Amino acid sequence: MPECRLLIATTSAGKLREWEQLLSDLPLHVQTLAESGIDFDVEETGATFRQNAFLKTEAYGRASGLLTLAEDSGLCVAALGGGPGVQSARWEGDDYDHKNALLIRLLEGKSGSARACRYACVAVLRHPDGRTWDARGEVRGEIARTPAGTGGFGYDPVFFIPRLGRTLAEVAVDEKDRISHRGRAARRIRPILRQLIEARTA
Repeated sequence: MPECRLLIATTSAGKLREWEQLLSDLPLHVQTLAESGIDFDVEETGATFRQNAFLKTEAYGRASGLLTLAEDSGLCVAALGGGPGVQSARWEGDDYDHKNALLIRLLEGKSGSARACRYACVAVLRHPDGRTWDARGEVRGEIARTPAGTGGFGYDPVFFIPRLGRTLAEVAVDEKDRISHRGRAARRIRPILRQLIEARTA
């Protein structure tokens, strides 16, 4: 089956790496924004992950003319009223060591459900003809008392999963793909991708 080109529209090296891994068994040629000659940013003005994912997929899909996948994702902490949420990437600057240390400090003295959090991801797939599909994935956990692990990226070192007794930065790549918010969204979008690939090559 010949390969189909898919633009993964993200400037995050971590997200790109995970999507490439999650879709690696499909006959796809993954293309980046840089490889597509796209150098503009899309302003994330949406109030939800879904709205922001649609904004990015529409803009980058139109610019590239390719089958395009974009996502918006973030960390939602109960004690912070669901924040940082859609502001996760921009909250308190770009340094995740600082962000993670601040989260731990803000939740100091809290325990149990007061440390509850979730990672959410909404992925949107856009066909060059304008059709779109979206999928959501979530994983629940709690904010760790200290960062742990060297894998993953972003808030992973402080995203503790009680049933595993580890943070997302401590789990193996394959295990993270099975349980993460991005992995769950990918499993919902994969059947659509496969159908599009098969229709293209029929």
